[in-house]
Amino acid sequence: MDNVPMLTILGLLPLIGALLAFVVRGKAGRQLAMAVALITLVFGLVVFFGSADSDLAETVSWIPQIGAWYALSLDGMGRAMVLLTVILLPIVLLAEWRIDDSKIFGFEQPRWGSNVFGGFALLLEGFALFVFMSADVLLFYLFFEATLIPMFFLVQGWGGTNRGRAAMKFLLYSLAGGLVMLFAVIGVYVVTARAGQPSFLISDVAGISIGGTLEQFLFIGFFVAFAVKAPMVPVHSWLPDTAEQATPGATTLLVGVLDKIGTFGMIRFCLGLFPNASAWATPLVIFLAVVSVIYGALMAISSKNLLRLVAYTSVSHFGFMVLGIFAFTTASVTGSIFYMLAHGFSSAAMFLVVGFLLNRRGTAEIAAFGGVQKVAPVLAGVFLVSGLATLGLPGTANFVGEFTIMIGAWPTQPVAVAVAVLGTVLAAVYVLWAYQRVFTGEVTEQTEQHITSDLAPREKLVVAPLIALLLVFGFVPQPMIEVATPTAQATMTHVGMSDPQPGSMGGK
Repeated sequence: MDNVPMLTILGLLPLIGALLAFVVRGKAGRQLAMAVALITLVFGLVVFFGSADSDLAETVSWIPQIGAWYALSLDGMGRAMVLLTVILLPIVLLAEWRIDDSKIFGFEQPRWGSNVFGGFALLLEGFALFVFMSADVLLFYLFFEATLIPMFFLVQGWGGTNRGRAAMKFLLYSLAGGLVMLFAVIGVYVVTARAGQPSFLISDVAGISIGGTLEQFLFIGFFVAFAVKAPMVPVHSWLPDTAEQATPGATTLLVGVLDKIGTFGMIRFCLGLFPNASAWATPLVIFLAVVSVIYGALMAISSKNLLRLVAYTSVSHFGFMVLGIFAFTTASVTGSIFYMLAHGFSSAAMFLVVGFLLNRRGTAEIAAFGGVQKVAPVLAGVFLVSGLATLGLPGTANFVGEFTIMIGAWPTQPVAVAVAVLGTVLAAVYVLWAYQRVFTGEVTEQTEQHITSDLAPREKLVVAPLIALLLVFGFVPQPMIEVATPTAQATMTHVGMSDPQPGSMGGK
């Protein structure tokens, strides 16, 4: 196994599968995409467990003139994100199995067939895997930007009346953030060249003490791009629009996988490469994180569309993750990494369950439902369980992530944590109020006319692993905590922070 480029194979599997899915049309192409996604899942599990006991890093000189390397590696955070990505892909493809039938979704006529959807989904998976495995700044940037291409077409090709506008808004926001990052990437080259040897290797850049205004500018360049991706207030508005217009499966990939690159990048690059600037920016970042927590929750409560509601819950949850990252304690950073994984599963469950409602009713407007639990009790139960996981009910994975973040952040950011706790209270409001309006009460005429069946076996197979994972990681979080902790410890060491002593405030 030591001589086999496991990480490269893992990233190439979905990319090659995507090309084949584009060529093989119709049901055969759809089935091919699913087969490749399952093979990638199995290989991803091998890498996840294999990388715990051995070094699977791959480093080959790529463009020596500028110090660029084809370098891949996996730390604990990368392993968690690889696991999340390879699990979500086959689930999404199964959920969107009948995407060729536009009448099912109440959306506009698809521009391409289901094989093309599968191809773009596999492209997104492959690019995202390389993002999470990249150990070179330039390589990371190239794959970071490449993920925009399949996501744009997933939104543009399938969705609602305004899907083109939503896709363009997503692309423009993302490209703007990427352009800012590009200047910072060029700055990294300048810094390493001045140090004597140009290099984009993350390990080389991390070993250089930059300091001063230059480090602050480089930090801003990376942080802005990651804040757009995360998404954080005030650069978040593209997400609700995209979620409302894209199919639930595409949105699941967007929020569950693509947006995690934002928080992943904050830990890997902002803290990992620019520790002094990260400390300098902490007051503003913490403020924006808390604003995101509360604003996202309030907007979710006021949302009249279920897809927008779930999108705004993600804005709130990403605020928690960013709070944990910039609280600078081992526990808070560990909690953020764990929450990235947990939120990937809970947001997927919520978006896909809303998709089941959308398939039947043809709309995700809350006012179009009422009394659904009497005609589709299993669907109602799955929505409730997914919603309880989203609000962080004890026994679910989200609770572990949120609680670990707040406990870890309290010694260094007590005021921010005290305000952010309101987000957990508001979460109960937006989940339970949505459930009450959609599922309880008397069966409305619209519900009786359109929702004539409960969850089908395929739909149960879609949500069962997500709920199982939320419960497993909720009751037995320690194995994944142990995966995330080394990354958090290494980050704390690099930023020169130590965990506060019990009963004290602040760390140095």
